[in-house]
Amino acid sequence: MKLIVDAFGGDNAPLEILKGCAKAVRELGVEILLTGDEETIRNVAGENGISLEKTEIVNTTQVVDMDDDPMCVVKTKKDSSIAVGMRLLNEGAGDAFVSAGSSGAIVSGGTLIVKRIRGVRRVAFAPIMPKAEGFFMLIDSGANNDCSPDMLRQFGIMGSAYMEKVMKIEKPRVGLVNVGVEEHKGSQTIREAYALLKETGLNFIGNVEAREIPADGADVIVADGFTGNVVLKLYEGVARELVNKIKGVFTKSLKNKLAAAMVLGDMKSFKKSMDYNEYGGAPLMGTRKPVFKAHGSSTEQTFYNALRLTKEYVESNAIEYIKEAIEALHEEE
Repeated sequence: MKLIVDAFGGDNAPLEILKGCAKAVRELGVEILLTGDEETIRNVAGENGISLEKTEIVNTTQVVDMDDDPMCVVKTKKDSSIAVGMRLLNEGAGDAFVSAGSSGAIVSGGTLIVKRIRGVRRVAFAPIMPKAEGFFMLIDSGANNDCSPDMLRQFGIMGSAYMEKVMKIEKPRVGLVNVGVEEHKGSQTIREAYALLKETGLNFIGNVEAREIPADGADVIVADGFTGNVVLKLYEGVARELVNKIKGVFTKSLKNKLAAAMVLGDMKSFKKSMDYNEYGGAPLMGTRKPVFKAHGSSTEQTFYNALRLTKEYVESNAIEYIKEAIEALHEEE
């Protein structure tokens, strides 16, 4: 399997990206195709002792910055590492594309270069997040601020397919984020989406309030991109501060440090279970070929996790499953 990687996307590129790729080659058995400035890639790899075994480099002359217009990938920055990587994926040069770069540019490239599955209204970011036991998918987490009821229905269908095929959850529970669990609660859009999701044949469990998400609200949490992004950022912030607060308690005094030593293993497991970096980022659901958005602050391990999930995404053939589900939906209409 060959994964196409944007070597210049993210806060820690290209160093941490190259380290994550080298680890993926060693441990996952994948091949890597890097897009970016070849001279810089080779210099950084050489200076840091990073192997480029089973790694191909396609030279590019531009980089998409976070403040660039997302449409630059098809207009002013067609030779950027994101744009070239997307085109290579579309042309069949690799099995999937991974980038920790601009979310907006990835959405634009995924929609206009890789293109959507026929019948899919909009692509959506769908990060895997930790909960009290296990994990859940949040779809959409920022690609579409305004969503129609049909888009929310499709998000539920795509998210359910991914969780079943990639994350191996049998009959994943699908819930709709709302201000109450009652069917009549929420905006007109949410009420209509509720009615549509009930008719999909999914394991739809109804509305889910935000406070239930960290416990075990559902396996797939459906939201418009604005609401989903607020949930995502708040979730990440609370988890980070909770871990910091607990760390502060255990380092407060000698007595507390001794107590911490007794539960060190449990605390490491707790921290790992609350760390969203364990899941690497988010698939861009709805594209014809696998596109994965890694965390912008990706370190070696985070990016490796993104590549691992991308490999599993490709192997699961989930996109074909999504195609069939969307086609069946439109046949019924």
